[in-house]
Amino acid sequence: MEPAQTPSALRKVLLEVGEVSFFTGRFFREAFRPRFEWRELIRQSFLNGYLSLPLVAVTAFIMGLVLTIQSRPTLESFGAETMLPAMVSISIVREIGPVITALICAGRIGSSMGAELGSMKVTEQIDAMEVSGTNPFKYLVVTRVWSTILMLPLLVIIADAISIFACYIGVNIKGAVSWDLFQQQVFDALVFSDVFPALIKSVFFGLAIGVVGCYKGFTTEKGTEGVGRAAHSAVVLASLLIFILDLVAVQVTEIMGLN
Repeated sequence: MEPAQTPSALRKVLLEVGEVSFFTGRFFREAFRPRFEWRELIRQSFLNGYLSLPLVAVTAFIMGLVLTIQSRPTLESFGAETMLPAMVSISIVREIGPVITALICAGRIGSSMGAELGSMKVTEQIDAMEVSGTNPFKYLVVTRVWSTILMLPLLVIIADAISIFACYIGVNIKGAVSWDLFQQQVFDALVFSDVFPALIKSVFFGLAIGVVGCYKGFTTEKGTEGVGRAAHSAVVLASLLIFILDLVAVQVTEIMGLN
């Protein structure tokens, strides 16, 4: 098929993939070069990490509690109710915790980055930074992407811990299991190969959220309407990339024998 005959939708998708890849490459070129904006990095880490914690914590608690309550009847039918803590903890640590936390952050952080940088783009604040001699990419993009890369694994660890505690509460709704016995069952079931791949893929989730949010903000057009579109498309694209990266991570861990 000739390039002129390529469907416009497919052409737009391919162009978008190429532009995001170029944007990611530019991030890696700038990320390790001085001068480092430490103050802005700390501020963005506070905004993207600490301020996201309440929403992540509430979601993680509900997720762990619901998963425990919903799984109990099935395990009871097989006479395997005692495996409930181990099953829920493995499910949360391996898959549910990182993915749900990343999706929450994609909705909160990705849309915020797209809207904030989009507003700066349409009001020409980014152009003003370039004129004044400041590198807007390093100050605005590198700090935000680094903050999501650093904060998302920490949020995943906290979410896993809260979900497992919620599992303990769920187990005791219709039973009586001591904390010591519950803790022993959980840690007997979990191994290093459950935790390490989950943290590694959460780093890539953070990279995807930060890059997509900043890319959509930096390429905003058409005034205030474009700002809303940038925020919306940042969430959609980041969520899609999270599922794709998760699929790749599952295949890689399977090949390496970590599952």
